[in-house]
Amino acid sequence: MIIDMNHRGFTITELIIIITAMGILMTLAVVNLSSSQANSRDTERKTDVESIALYLDTFYNSGSDNSSTLGRYPSTVVTQDLETTKLMLRDIDTKVITAPNETDSTVTFKPATNQLQTTTTVTPQPEINQYIYQPIKSDGTLCTSETQDCRKFNIYYKLEVANVSDSCPSPGYVCMITSKNQ
Repeated sequence: MIIDMNHRGFTITELIIIITAMGILMTLAVVNLSSSQANSRDTERKTDVESIALYLDTFYNSGSDNSSTLGRYPSTVVTQDLETTKLMLRDIDTKVITAPNETDSTVTFKPATNQLQTTTTVTPQPEINQYIYQPIKSDGTLCTSETQDCRKFNIYYKLEVANVSDSCPSPGYVCMITSKNQ
């Protein structure tokens, strides 16, 4: 029996082609995984903001445990610290006011510092790890004190990935959700 030594194993060219193909497939898998993770975080952000809006509307309809004032939203004081937020928005889960990939000790529910009500003019501009709360009085100014009559609110947040079905068409675009009672 004669063994032909010329047909044993792979040539260098074949190995390079296989390694290159594997590298391309691995790159595609990693890119696809990161995109899926970013989409998941964006979905969590949107769900968080919608939940915060529900808690704020509950406050509007029934007040807080230590208040009987109805028909108004909390001022920026609600974003002061975790305990104040939990007191005013009863039974709120701290995960709702904490952006994805942040710890529970990092509350990312922050107050707006101006009354300009567009996604490009609100300050501070939200980062992907923040939700900006902007309570507005009847005269259109920012509501910063609990004695003021806050009639509506806006919550701003930022997405990582473009989603044409949302009102946020491109990554990094600031999105806004408004109160039901305007």
